[in-house]
Formats: sequence, C-alpha cells, structure tokens
Amino acid sequence: MSEIWTVVHAERAALIADLADLPAERWSTPSLCPGWDVHDVVAHLTDDAKTTRLGFVVHFAAARFDFDRFNQAGVARERAEDPALTLAAFRAASGRTTGAPAPKATRLIEAFVHGEDIRRPLGLHRDYPVAPVVTAVRHQLDTSVKVGGGKERARDLRLTATDADLDVGDGPQVRGSAVALLLALSGRALAAGELDGPGAATLTA
Repeated sequence: MSEIWTVVHAERAALIADLADLPAERWSTPSLCPGWDVHDVVAHLTDDAKTTRLGFVVHFAAARFDFDRFNQAGVARERAEDPALTLAAFRAASGRTTGAPAPKATRLIEAFVHGEDIRRPLGLHRDYPVAPVVTAVRHQLDTSVKVGGGKERARDLRLTATDADLDVGDGPQVRGSAVALLLALSGRALAAGELDGPGAATLTA
C-alpha cells in the first residue's frame, strides 16, 4: 500500500506542477470526463484527496447513494471561484493518504485517468510509470462499469500492451499502450490510431 501512495503522491505533484502556470481562461477547457471542465476535475481530485472513510459514508448518504450526485457535490464543495485557490487546496491536500472505502488500486486510477482527463485537452504530456498503470488496468478489468470499471467493455477481447508485460483475455486483439488501454476501459475517448487490432473498435464503441 505504501508503494501505491508513493505513486499517487508523485502523480499529484506532477499535475500540480503542470497546472501552476495555466492561464485562468484555460481552466474552463472541457476535460475528457464528460460534463466536467479542467477546473471541475481538479476540484474532484481535491475532494477525493480529502475524503475519509467516515466522510465518504456521510456524503454518500447525503447524495442518496447516487455516485454522480456524490461526485458533483464534491466538486461544488472544492471548486473555488478562482482556479488558483482550487489548485492551492489540491496542493495542500496532495500528501494525504485518506480515501473512500474502496480497493487501493482505485487511487491509481484516479491519478492516471483524471491526469489524462486534464492533460490531453490542454496539450500536455506525461510519461506515467508503467507497472502501476498495469495494476490499474487489471483492476478495471475486474470491476464492473456500474462502479467505474471496465469489465464489460473488455468482455471477449484480448488486450495487449505494447509497452508493458500485459496480455490478457481471449478474443479479437486490442493493442496499444497501457495508458491507452486504461483510458479506453474507463470510457474515455482516444486519438485515432492509439489502439489497433481487430477488437479496437469494439473496446472503444
């Protein structure tokens, strides 16, 4: 678990550094996360970093056990009028090791997927640590779409990473980087050519 937090803290720090000089007008750029702009995603990451087990239970109940309502309320709590203040709050919470009562691999998914939700629309690039990305991919393969995973999306497909030791499943093959596979499993749109193979269109449908 300490290894996961080491990675998560490094990813938070890298994202904060990438956004430190972002012009105010670019914070309204639509992210890859449907319905959220860059500012919303950073607010969500701030709320996620501050979440405790007890806090999750209280806020989830207040949201009538609806994940979308729960997440939107978290964004509303943490999104300041000035993006610089939201980023400052994220920075202040970035070293925390608290979280919702969920598998620890979800911390990696939050860091990598939301990192790309923000970076790609802004034209920013990061080389993510491959082994933790593979851990995140394997978790998404074992988790239902209903709770944020990608199990159903990958059913009857073979996923092969071109940059990591990952070759799982049976069926038409989908080839791509571990990050591209993770994003596709998480329901994110990809650039043309990031995935190939006879199963690529099925995974990204």
